[in-house]
Amino acid sequence: MKSLKKRVLVTGGAGFLGSHLCERLLTEGCDVLCADNFYTGTKENIVHLLSNPHFELMRHDITFPLYVEVDEIYNLACPASPIHYQFDPVQTTKTSVHGSINMLGLAKRIKAKIFQASTSEVYGDPEIHPQREEYWGHVNPIGKRSCYDEGKRCAETLFFDYHRQHNLRVKVARIFNTYGPKMHPNDGRVVSNFIVQALNNQPITIYGEGKQTRSFCYVEDMVEAFIRLMGTSDDFTGPVNLGNPGEFTILELAKKVIDLTGSKSELVFMPLPCDDPKQRCPNIGLAKEQLGWKPQISLQQGLEKTITYFQRLLFKTK
Repeated sequence: MKSLKKRVLVTGGAGFLGSHLCERLLTEGCDVLCADNFYTGTKENIVHLLSNPHFELMRHDITFPLYVEVDEIYNLACPASPIHYQFDPVQTTKTSVHGSINMLGLAKRIKAKIFQASTSEVYGDPEIHPQREEYWGHVNPIGKRSCYDEGKRCAETLFFDYHRQHNLRVKVARIFNTYGPKMHPNDGRVVSNFIVQALNNQPITIYGEGKQTRSFCYVEDMVEAFIRLMGTSDDFTGPVNLGNPGEFTILELAKKVIDLTGSKSELVFMPLPCDDPKQRCPNIGLAKEQLGWKPQISLQQGLEKTITYFQRLLFKTK
């Protein structure tokens, strides 16, 4: 007899965003199957869920086919920080391309709705600001970041071709910088980097002059957007920008982290990496219109929660 609970597959479910999504889906009354190869995800992120009878963990790499029966698929599997996705760039591209083909094939076979975690990196180093979904991007196809940027762009192509060719129900979210508890302390992302360096009173590394801008969305706000997007009419596929339109320079972020941690860290300036975007800010008009969504948690509130998490992680405090 079929379960009355909605059965949901989350690929990359032991990662930063994936683990938060698994928690939220369980509170929504879903049966959750978490698939992860633990390349960047960790069991610590989901160990507290293992005793829940409605949660199941499967070690699996989505570059290989997966045969399960579910109602919905959230495809979050892919390393998302430059350190991780540049470590094995060929595998990163495979995860976006082969992984998407496998998950789309699964969704087609079982007639499931499927969500793709795309990225603001599809816009590259943008020539328009803020970025709207209609913008096609300005991406270097042969640079060090291309395995991620172009991999995610190709994944979007595949999702929309499956939608047009096979009438598959798809949802595509372009995720802008997200932060919060469960970030990997060594993932090289700016928020986790700055907090870990500040808590250890180490020099805070800023690339360039710190004038490049980013927009930071707290993880709870992002997961809320995922749930709302998946719940919209099948006619709305996206892509839709999900992020916080509040824009800060990297230098402003560093000073705010130092202030909130009471750190003695000094600022150290390093050369700007190749193809690093100078501006990154979403226009979220479409998300407001279609999802009735906008971020609720300010940067200060989110940083305070994230700093508390890293204090416990690094110094094993309660």
